[in-house]
Amino acid sequence: MSTVNPRRWWALAVLAAAQFMVIMDTSIIGVALPEMQQDLGFSQGGLQWVFNAYVIAFGGLLLLGGRLSDLLGARKVFSAGWVVLIAGSVVAAAASTAWVEVVGRAVQGIGGALIAPAAMTLLMMLFGHDPKELGKAMALYGAAAPAGGTAGVFLGGVFTQWLSWPWVFIIYIPIGVVTLAATKLLPAVASRRGGVDVLGAVSVTAGLALAVYAVVRAPEVGWGASQTVLELAGAVLLLALFLVLQRGIREPLMSLGIWRVPRLGSANLGMALLGAAWIPMWYFLNLYLQQVLGYGAFASGAALLPMTVLLMIFMTAITARLLAKVGAKPLIGGGLLVLAAGLVWLSAVEPTGTFVVDVLPASLVAALGMSLAYIPAMMAAMSGAPQEQAGLASGIVNTTYQVGSALGLAALTALATSRGAGTLGDLPALTRGFSAAFLGAAGIAAVGGLITLLVMRGEKAAAAAAARQAPDTATVAPGQQVGV
Repeated sequence: MSTVNPRRWWALAVLAAAQFMVIMDTSIIGVALPEMQQDLGFSQGGLQWVFNAYVIAFGGLLLLGGRLSDLLGARKVFSAGWVVLIAGSVVAAAASTAWVEVVGRAVQGIGGALIAPAAMTLLMMLFGHDPKELGKAMALYGAAAPAGGTAGVFLGGVFTQWLSWPWVFIIYIPIGVVTLAATKLLPAVASRRGGVDVLGAVSVTAGLALAVYAVVRAPEVGWGASQTVLELAGAVLLLALFLVLQRGIREPLMSLGIWRVPRLGSANLGMALLGAAWIPMWYFLNLYLQQVLGYGAFASGAALLPMTVLLMIFMTAITARLLAKVGAKPLIGGGLLVLAAGLVWLSAVEPTGTFVVDVLPASLVAALGMSLAYIPAMMAAMSGAPQEQAGLASGIVNTTYQVGSALGLAALTALATSRGAGTLGDLPALTRGFSAAFLGAAGIAAVGGLITLLVMRGEKAAAAAAARQAPDTATVAPGQQVGV
């Protein structure tokens, strides 16, 4: 019987702070994007790489981060992730050209891919002994995500308006140093022998990056151009190679047998489509506020605060109670449909619009949908997995969300550009492009909601299926441990 760690709640504070910072890294850059575009020479379409470089590295390497956490020890990998994140922040802050900025963001994403799965492994180690404590710890850990998003929006505006955009990266340096000092509160885990599927990690990350690059470039070179076709074909081949490798090696990054876990597939599909709708909405809303309505960085961040505060309140105080009463399926499906309704409303933005009429009510409806769907989708993906595969299930669902975000942003940026959003200074054309992106995101969210309601099993059916296949899943991945 394992000994209960007396410092576990202090350790949780360190892990929650890490979750806070990893999520803040995706939101803090939003209001700084126009300033970065002006200083570094990004094109309107290329600006998305400030976001996608992080997301591709983060999502593509999460499974590798989990595997390294299993082999080398979660605390060591957690600490190493912070060192990498600090290094990426230095590069991103010092960048004087667009490509250096993209490299810095990718390095930050690698650091996040080491931090996130190691943090989940450590959380399970600290609280896995007691389901009630684990539930409370998961709620607090989960609340750090919307809190990080909220803080990122606000701080991004403050730094960009009154200091300069590099400060959205400089802030990670002192915080990272403090976090590294606090890792002594985390439990030490011994290393163990085992292989690392480096080729699998390279193939899935390269396949994702090539797919996003092809979609980003398609409006410029043509969807039917040989370059686009070859790039998309190459992405498919790389992702297929990843699946073949996972089937054929002894210690894969992702044991394919995990997909027999009830609701894992449908929950991951919901998460992918949720990311593909939500992240583009956040991205284009920032651009609409600054490039069309003429808001400064601080005013833009403040305009997004009501949405992010609603997210934090709903996720921490209401969604968990609803989840216990009605189950995951109606919340995921209904949340995606509510998000779709908010996005349809946002698509009615005008070149001469106002925040109160064109942005505030629609963004609050969209935030309500996100807050209903996100945590239930995460829990549905993990609930059927046995304890030894809980970390793998967590890594997959986080990867799926990041992949959906990257591909959704690439596709909707292509749509927006084709409708005029690539023309800076032409407010009607910009608005027309942003409106098309909002409407496209609404379609993605609506499809996700309908598929969830039609395909996902209910709580009782999922529990029965889990009981039937439990003996199989327990032995699916002989090399996997929590956090992989």
